[in-house]
Amino acid sequence: MSLSKSLFLLWLALLPAFSFAQQRPAARPAAQPTPPKGSRIELLPGTQRLIGGTFNGVEIRKLIGNVSFRQGTTLLYCDSAYQYLEKNALEAFSNVRIIQNDTITITGDRGTYDGDTRKARITGNVTMRDPRMTLTTQVLDYDLDRNLAYYSTGGHLVDPENTLDSRFGYYNTTSKVFSFKRDVKLVTKDNTIDTDTLQYNTVSKVAYFLGPTRIKGRQGTLYAENGTYNTITRVSNFQKNAKIETPNYLLGGDRLVYDETRQYGVATGHVSMTSKKDNLVIRGDVGRYWRALGRTKVYGVPVMRNISGKDTLYLAADTLISQEGRPPLNEAGVLYAFPKAKIFRTDLQGRADSLTYDRQDSIIYLNKNPILWNEKNQLTADSMEIRQRNGKVDQMRLYANSFIIGQDTLLNFNQVKGRNMVAYFQSNSIKKVDVLGNAESLYYALEGDTAVSGMNKAASATMALRFAESKLQTISFLTNPDASFIPPHELKPEDEKLKDFKWRPTERPTRRAVLGKHFALPVKAKAKSKAKTPAKASTKAKPKATSKAKTKAAARAPVRRAAPAKPAPKVPANAPKPVVRPAVK
Repeated sequence: MSLSKSLFLLWLALLPAFSFAQQRPAARPAAQPTPPKGSRIELLPGTQRLIGGTFNGVEIRKLIGNVSFRQGTTLLYCDSAYQYLEKNALEAFSNVRIIQNDTITITGDRGTYDGDTRKARITGNVTMRDPRMTLTTQVLDYDLDRNLAYYSTGGHLVDPENTLDSRFGYYNTTSKVFSFKRDVKLVTKDNTIDTDTLQYNTVSKVAYFLGPTRIKGRQGTLYAENGTYNTITRVSNFQKNAKIETPNYLLGGDRLVYDETRQYGVATGHVSMTSKKDNLVIRGDVGRYWRALGRTKVYGVPVMRNISGKDTLYLAADTLISQEGRPPLNEAGVLYAFPKAKIFRTDLQGRADSLTYDRQDSIIYLNKNPILWNEKNQLTADSMEIRQRNGKVDQMRLYANSFIIGQDTLLNFNQVKGRNMVAYFQSNSIKKVDVLGNAESLYYALEGDTAVSGMNKAASATMALRFAESKLQTISFLTNPDASFIPPHELKPEDEKLKDFKWRPTERPTRRAVLGKHFALPVKAKAKSKAKTPAKASTKAKPKATSKAKTKAAARAPVRRAAPAKPAPKVPANAPKPVVRPAVK
């Protein structure tokens, strides 16, 4: 066999082993697993100039003129670029443009893109567009895998209906939801919204507030610290310290739903309505507001507080309705309370089935079974008016079946009744009472506020009573008088009460009953320390002693004998008599 033939057969025998050795990968040293990498960034045809080389140990392509790249569905265009082959990354310069899925377009002056992490940063006059909005900023980071774009140097968003500015912003290109923080301002065609944290859905056009928020519009201002606002339907759903503010009123609650189109709002939970003109506040559980009608309805144990000077009037009922004034007839407005209306002031308390408070004229009208108390006087009638001047009671007018009952120092009941009455006040005390029609009176005459000297009983068509220091001074009978004086020993039980007499002290409203749960009771002033108070005779009752202390004190106390009973006083010759005057024509 020739030598050449032998070498050929040996080569055939070694060929499979040689081929296997070539295909077998070289053994790698043990190392940490490398993170998964994205697909290679592909340079598309059309680049005018390409310069390759190694710079500082890094292999770089310099691309100039009509540069374009592609990675999956993402395209990048620019005037020039550096492509880092080993890092699967690039830098783009001038007229940079990124297009994703033919829907998102980002442009800017300069950009970087990492093909492995699929993160891009665009700087300088950045604009981001999709079919629903346009965003402009100076620096934008875009995570293509998470579909999240964000900026931290201030941004301006525009869509067909609204514009929005903020310091920080995040945009999810899948859900089409923006998140904004710091100095956020959303401007719609009807309102300007200022807040600290806001989410905005560019599809539904709904804004979500996550911090103190104020919506200013032509109809007023809305404020809340949590809630939503639909920029299409113009419906707000606010929570946490929600308020509607108009030039004249402020309505708030824990939750507030307001429809700008219907100009209708509902507030629930700790509802409060404040009238800026006259220091009037209404609180309750639920409030409804009709902006076009200027009407607010509050219910759920509602209470009104009206501060005038040093006096404060509280008014409560099952339902309170405040009607805004309509100039020029009534600028202040009217308040309606029904049913079970109650009022409380330090000098005046009352109740009725319903009442009307005309704030323009400071007149309170009480209807259906009204009853009022002033100091120790009780007033009743079929209906009443309370007329005020400078925040104080000036007159009370009683219509039909009028009746006034007052207690003297000996707890006797002085009484006046008639068809109608007018009671005049000075310094919150009754000074004069005019009884008009079917007048009757029953008054006890006292000696030094310690003994009864007799009773004045009279009837007349009209009557006038004058008071001083809350005590009756004179009674004037103006038409057809019939008066008599009854000494104490001749008084009979039937003489002590006029017809329809009814003393009703248990119905007198207390401060706590009227204020309810919405107004706290005033805080009592703390007692001054003894060291700072000059020594004076104590007029306050001392605290009660314990049972043992009481026993010892009783043992030491001197025995006192009861004073002998005084004889019944005689009727003095100068006992007060009714003053009879001729009728006034």
